[in-house]
Amino acid sequence: MPSKTGTRRRPTQARAKATREHILDTAARLFGERGIANTSTNRIAAEAGLSIGTVYRYFADRSVMVDELLRRLHDTIERRLTQQVSGARDTSMNTLFAEILHAVSDELAANADLVRALVDGVQFYSSGIPEFEPRLRLLIKVLLIQILGPGDDHEYDVMTYVIINTGFAAVLRASAAEVDSAARHEAVEMTARMLSAWLETEAAKTAGRAGEIAT
Repeated sequence: MPSKTGTRRRPTQARAKATREHILDTAARLFGERGIANTSTNRIAAEAGLSIGTVYRYFADRSVMVDELLRRLHDTIERRLTQQVSGARDTSMNTLFAEILHAVSDELAANADLVRALVDGVQFYSSGIPEFEPRLRLLIKVLLIQILGPGDDHEYDVMTYVIINTGFAAVLRASAAEVDSAARHEAVEMTARMLSAWLETEAAKTAGRAGEIAT
């Protein structure tokens, strides 16, 4: 039975899971090639080599596929970011930000056509890349606490906002299909230097305030 949002129950058997992923992979390719609005569910079924009934068994409509593709992209990026943040203790600030931004950039660049289709479809569908921001906030805030130590919670919230809307906005634009790898690398490295220089200044301020309190 479909849920209120039109999603189907997730399959548990390996073969059914593989079929579901095959449909999503096919939809991702077609969305990237043709755009979301120009890709019908019938076309997805035909390209996947499946009957339309089989596709509807897994996805109530095209918008559900869009939601699932966004979720899959978000999960992959979040997993890579978590790995980078968890290993941040023995890394310089500039290297850390470069590694984080490169990880995101690589994933977005690998899915550049799909990402562009998803961004173009934000106004038509209820989901979109901007929905990823709340999922990033906790990770980045944890990273700030690791770098700067305990501090003012509101100040860290503002800093998290700035990092996400500066760093990840730059990465999203640099990962577009028309941007070559050299230009993308340069943009990521420069963004990392900018963010690390700013946070090094903030870290110095924090250390200075701590010294004043101690004396």
